Amino acid sequence: MGLQNMTLRRFTLSMSALLLLCALLWLWAALEQQESSLAIRPVTPNTSMPDGFSIWHHLDANGIRFKSITPQDDALVIKFESSEQSAAAKEVLDRSLPHGYVIALQEDDAIAPQWLSRLRDAPHRLG
Repeated sequence: MGLQNMTLRRFTLSMSALLLLCALLWLWAALEQQESSLAIRPVTPNTSMPDGFSIWHHLDANGIRFKSITPQDDALVIKFESSEQSAAAKEVLDRSLPHGYVIALQEDDAIAPQWLSRLRDAPHRLG
């Protein structure tokens, strides 16, 4: 009887440690992932912004996936999952957009907005 309790206790502790390790690995992976974005601005004030559809077309034709394209202040901001995607998009847009636009890489360092967007985007279903 004592041997069974000891075996059950070891099994429970092992499973708890494994579960904790998995949770820590998942948390670490979530924190390591950083969003990246590009901002497209016209060089002169009388130049119009390129429309989001043409940007989408150029990126899609080159197999570059993005999260969103939104106008923000006087720029068009494109969000990506990783900095590699945004660097590839910058190369494509440098080639495809006419001169007269500044395409700047921006790294999003704010961790709080990332957590808030992950919580907001995650489906929450009760019941």
